Amino acid sequence: MQEALSLARIALGDVSPNPAVGAVVVKGNEVIGRGYTQPPGQAHAEIVALRQAGEAARGAILYVTLEPCCHYGRTPPCTEAIINAGISEVHVALIDPNPAVNGKGLDCLEQAGIRTVLGEGKEEAGEIVEAYAKFITTGIPFVTAKFAMSLDGKIATSGGDSKWISSESSRNYSHSLRNQHDAIMAGINTVLKDDPRLTVRCGEEGAGISRKQPVRIIIDSYGRTPLNARILSEAGKTIIAVGGEVSIQRKQQLVEKGAELLELNVINGFIDLKQLVKELGKKSITSIMVEGGGSVLGSLFDQKIVDKVVSFIAPVIIGGENARSPVGGQGVDMISEAYRLVNVKYTHFENDIMVSGYLR
Repeated sequence: MQEALSLARIALGDVSPNPAVGAVVVKGNEVIGRGYTQPPGQAHAEIVALRQAGEAARGAILYVTLEPCCHYGRTPPCTEAIINAGISEVHVALIDPNPAVNGKGLDCLEQAGIRTVLGEGKEEAGEIVEAYAKFITTGIPFVTAKFAMSLDGKIATSGGDSKWISSESSRNYSHSLRNQHDAIMAGINTVLKDDPRLTVRCGEEGAGISRKQPVRIIIDSYGRTPLNARILSEAGKTIIAVGGEVSIQRKQQLVEKGAELLELNVINGFIDLKQLVKELGKKSITSIMVEGGGSVLGSLFDQKIVDKVVSFIAPVIIGGENARSPVGGQGVDMISEAYRLVNVKYTHFENDIMVSGYLR
């Protein structure tokens, strides 16, 4: 199962809106087939592993990180292939939360006389499909708030300098996180100040570009995105969320530069974020990583839209009363009302500490 989980992680970022799944076929303590989910419309993990195993799969054991599907979608049901292959036993880490499956896959296998075992590697499997699980049950993307800050809670100096607070290894890992998400979100102030690329890159500035880029989402109530901004010239799609006050001419200019516009309600000068995530869900965007700035993150927390937090804390002191903090917004009045993370994990990157956890 551990090998199946490792295979599933390879698929993260390439198979949305499908779940990333890994599968391993074992016979006589020997692995005879391995597979992970292919891009939408192509083979699921179980099919790849069974094809590799061939005729030797008869009487073998299948380990898979998510319950095999039992319905026709873009591809035939995996349960059908498992039964036809002659698999004798199936170990499943996690039940598929998709209402079209949700236990029916295991029932189908058991009715065919195949022994099933559930729960091995459940926690890790759940983390791998966390975005899929939320999206398939709600239609709303899974939202991760990511930021890097100093030990005294600053994301930039009072003069606005922020390069670089975190270590190179932290930044490289951030790119791997980008690669696992369908979309990267930032506010217009970040665009105006930093002119970011918001792409997945292999290493430092100027290094190679990933073959697949997440959608870039810019929150820009009044259409202030510069026409020469790098987000409009990079590979991949850029969606700009604008309000109704943006002129037809300005919207046309942004469209001509390749942007896709989403016209949404504006509340107190800020895009309606709940409306935004619903609209992004309709576009089959299952996961969003939000990278700034403080007003965007603050509004997301205020409106209880954030599902997960990933924070890099660097052992540096910036100081300054006017230096920015990562989360703005209204905040809370009492410490007892503070947003508290659960299932917290701590990871070292050089001298930095990454703290990650979930809001429930």
